[in-house]
Parts: sequence; C-alpha cells; structure tokens
Amino acid sequence: MASPSPNTAFRQLRGGLSPGEFAAAVRRAAREIGEQVSCDARYVGRVESGEIRCPNYAYERVFRHMFPGRTLGDLGFEPREAVRGRRGAGAGGQPAYEFSDTDEESDVLRRVFMTGGPAAVVTTVATRPEKSGRRVGASDVHAVEEAVRRIRLHDDRHGADGLYRQAGQQLRTAYRLLDEGSYSQSVADGLHAGAGELAISVGWLAHDSGRFTDARSYYAEALATARMAADPALEAHAFCNAAFLARDAGHPREAVRAAQAAQHAARRLGSARLMSLLALREAGGRAGLGDRRACEQALSRAQSLFGRGPCDADPEWMSFFGEAELAGLEAQSWAALGDHRRAAEQARRAVGLQDPHFARNTALYGAQLTGDLAAAGRPDEAAAAGGRVLDLLGSRVHSTRIRSMLDGAARGLRPYRREAAVADFLLRGSW
Repeated sequence: MASPSPNTAFRQLRGGLSPGEFAAAVRRAAREIGEQVSCDARYVGRVESGEIRCPNYAYERVFRHMFPGRTLGDLGFEPREAVRGRRGAGAGGQPAYEFSDTDEESDVLRRVFMTGGPAAVVTTVATRPEKSGRRVGASDVHAVEEAVRRIRLHDDRHGADGLYRQAGQQLRTAYRLLDEGSYSQSVADGLHAGAGELAISVGWLAHDSGRFTDARSYYAEALATARMAADPALEAHAFCNAAFLARDAGHPREAVRAAQAAQHAARRLGSARLMSLLALREAGGRAGLGDRRACEQALSRAQSLFGRGPCDADPEWMSFFGEAELAGLEAQSWAALGDHRRAAEQARRAVGLQDPHFARNTALYGAQLTGDLAAAGRPDEAAAAGGRVLDLLGSRVHSTRIRSMLDGAARGLRPYRREAAVADFLLRGSW
C-alpha cells in the first residue's frame, strides 16, 4: 500500500513552532472554545505526515478557531466523506479518519472503537509472527498510545463498564512487546511510557467498574514500570490514581500517603494544574480521616495552584481536569467531612460547569449532587437531580461507580418516599 502524502499545508501553518509548541497552542485554543483535545507532538507529526487525512469533529472545531475562514481543504485535509470508513497506511492499521463521539457520531465511534480503536493494538500484534525478539518499532509505540487515547475518550463519554476486559488484553499485548521484542532505546522509552499509561487506564476502568483489587494491581504495575524507566511523570500519574482508589476503598491514610508521594514525584515537572489535582487527592484522604483543618489547607492549596492556569507542561491525560472537576472533587471532600450544604453547592457548580458532551462526568457530578441534597434534607431537589442522572445511565453512560453512588443517594431518600417526586425517582430506579 502506498505511503500517505505529507500534509505540507498544515506544516506551513505551524511555521517556526516546534511540534510540541504547536500542540500546546492547539490545546490552548481548545480550552478557549470549551473543547477538550489530547494533542501532543506525536499527533502533530501524524497530521503532517499525512497519516491523519481528516481530523475528528473536535479537532476540526479547534483548527477552524485557530485559522478562521479556512476550510479543511485549506488546512491540507481531505473531505470527510472521502475518507469516512477507509483505512490508511498508518502505523498499526489505525483509521485515517479520527472519530469523535458527538451525539451524531456515537454509533460510529462504538463500532470503530471495538474494531479499529483499542482492539487494533491486539489485532496488530496478533497478526504478526509470534516469535521472541522480533523488532519493535515506532508503529507499535503509536498503537499503544492510540489505545490509551481511545480508552480515555470512551470512558469520558460512556464510562468503564463493557470495556475493561478488552482493555486488559491490550495491556498484556503491550507488556509482551516489552518482554519479548527487540528495540532501540528511544522505542523502549516510548513503550515503557505507553505501557505504563495503558496500565493506569486499565486500572481506572477496573476502579470505575468496582473491581478495586484489580485496579490496585494495575496501578502497582504502572508504578513499577515508572520506577524501572525512571519516569517521574508516569510515577506521579500512578500515585495520583492510587490515592483516588485508596480513598474510594476506605483507606484514607493510604490515600494521603499516595497523594504525597505523587506530589513528590511531580514537584519538578512544572505543572501547577497537576499539583492542584494532587492536592485534591490529598484533601480527599484528609477528609476521610476527619481532619477538617488539614483538608481545608489542601483544598486551599489546590485552588491556588489551579488559579495559576494551564501551561505547556500539563500532562496530556489531564484534559479532564477543569473547573468542573475541581468543584466536583471539592464537593466529595466536604461530603466526607459531613458538610453536605457546602458539598451540594460545589456539586451543583460542577454540574453547571461540565461540558454536556462528557456525559460520564455530568452523571458523576449529578450523582454526587443527588446524595448531597438527600443528606442535607432537600428530598425534592435530590429526586430531580437523581432523575437527570437516570436519564444518562443505561442510554449513554455505563459506570458501576456512578450507579453505586446513586444507590447510596436512594437509600438516603427512602424516608421521604411518601413525597411524590421522591416516589417517582425511587420507582424509576427500581429501589
């Protein structure tokens, strides 16, 4: 199959910026219009090489914002209808068309996700000769990285249920490449980073679907990979997720220790937003210990760090962390401290700030709000908030974690079952 033609028009638009600098500019432009894209230097390289012949809708909106008045053709891309459904000659058999999951495309994404997205990592390796020592190259690294991106996108939009086992198979494939392949040092670095991030993604899918023991194992695997590769960014990410898991599993002291370890690993990475998230992880553990003063200090630190704004050093995986997530995590800390009035205020703020395209987080914050309102003795408002979450669950969002949160809120509403709004909500949810 012929190699793709380079996108020289896009390269000219980059001008004197490095691929990394241009990727940072893309992420900034996305934030300006409320979009979330995980653009990095590798993505820019794939566009300029012609591997991506047409961007997904999110990237198209960002590019049009950056270059007003230009069409996709002006940017060097092919018409969407010309590439939809076709496969390019890019690494790992990835589709030349990058799919996005807006409402109009949700069915398309699900098909591509299972056949050309995460599953492509497994398919790519499985169709090659199964022999120890085969040469592993950049295409394998790209396949692992693409799997991580697609898992994150699918989880943001729909939640973890139904994806966990398939993602675990991809992770085993990635580690088999590390164990059995031969590769250069640069490829080794990319594989370690990609496999570690994939382990964290699979761990999160386990966490979100209630498999805490499995999640702990995957996070430990990612941490071991980070230590072996001397990768502080990966180490900080692994400890960050481990802290979140420990909090949810009822081990607040462990959550504090993991959050502190993450902050230690991240201290030289230069990302205030990352340090803000890690302070929130610590706050969650402090709240679980009932240490209000230390929790408030961690929350104050998180808000101050968040206020410094985004920067080029922010990790790609943190695209979810905006004002809505900040408010949502603060709500969870106040709830753990028993201050349900303040928790409800922050949860309501999180729901209002969340981009509706990210249905999973909209449902998550809504479930938090439902529980906080129920605990604050505001049953009618709680039932209304819970009803909106039920609208998302089952149709667009599949998350055991969110369903469990709603179950807890429903238990808090049972004493009010004689009120019509509450009765309707409990009946809808089969409680």
